[in-house]
Amino acid sequence: MSAIYIINEYGKLTKKDETLVFTAPDGTMTIIFPFKTEQLVLMGNVSITGDALYILTKYKIPVTLLSRNGRFNGKLTFGDSKNVFLWQYQYQILSDAKRSLDIAKCIVMGKIKNEISFMQRIKRKSGPAADSDDKRIRMAISGAKDGLDKAETAKDINSLRGYEGMAARHYFSVFGMNIIPAWAEFPNRSKNPPKTNVNAVLSFLYTLLMYRVESAIESQGLDVCCGNLHALNYGKTALVFDLMEEFRTPIAEAVCCSLFNLGTLTEDDFENMKLDDKVEDAFIEAADIPNDANETDLAESVNEGVFLTKPGLKKVIAAFEEKLNSSIIYAPTGQKLCYKKIIYEQAEHYKRVIMGEETSYKPYYYK
Repeated sequence: MSAIYIINEYGKLTKKDETLVFTAPDGTMTIIFPFKTEQLVLMGNVSITGDALYILTKYKIPVTLLSRNGRFNGKLTFGDSKNVFLWQYQYQILSDAKRSLDIAKCIVMGKIKNEISFMQRIKRKSGPAADSDDKRIRMAISGAKDGLDKAETAKDINSLRGYEGMAARHYFSVFGMNIIPAWAEFPNRSKNPPKTNVNAVLSFLYTLLMYRVESAIESQGLDVCCGNLHALNYGKTALVFDLMEEFRTPIAEAVCCSLFNLGTLTEDDFENMKLDDKVEDAFIEAADIPNDANETDLAESVNEGVFLTKPGLKKVIAAFEEKLNSSIIYAPTGQKLCYKKIIYEQAEHYKRVIMGEETSYKPYYYK
């Protein structure tokens, strides 16, 4: 089974016998076989008929609805968990500051270790780099290691988040050094919306990764809103943001670099766009807006950005799915598993920790 992506400005999803049919405005038809579909992602203004919805319900195919630029619009899920006892365990840990902090520490330390490993790869690949470049990488690694040490001894969740952010800043200060083409721009991490082509790819890959992690968590019957690291808010899937942290570097960021370095993406795969003045609150994260930003700065940051074109989106999706299906040794079992399976294994591992079957959470770590 696989995830099916439909990318179109407009179109209609209908039913024909026991299959789904997507019809584009130009009359092009795509047949989707439900028994082969693990997840359906619709990007753009795609309408769904009642008969098509019946097929989706019958086969319990989750549907994620995204805007043309990858912004979340909604989702259809089926067979929600009724395991109130599992949720009770989650809520008990949430109310236990120490246990919740211990889990959050493990998540942050796993993320930082992966970032350090990635930077060490950059250092090895740089070879006889200029002294200034070598110094930058060494300083970034040192700064991230300092953040790792401080995260391990953090006394509260706010301090832990601060150390995680500190390590991330060091990491992204040298991330662009791993991307070869001169036209690929990454002066710093920018989002909501992304300001450069590299940021556009990163943001879209994070979106794709987020919904894969969410599906894995839901498969275990866990409450996706009950996390440990990220701040809780009404409707915010905090646990999804928690458990995707360990996969950002080995999946999303690794795929991003390869797309540019292998020449898969070209300059023509990007476009500058000005968004509508009406921007959903979910599109703006407070953490991305400087405290001293004035109304003009905010308007510019929200309305102008760089985005992938339709061909570019398809290239990124293909590379992302290829990565998910690639296999690597999974240390806890010693078996060779694909990343898609590893994400589910980690969600199941988190569930065992919540249930008290295992003592501590061990995030996925790649070398």
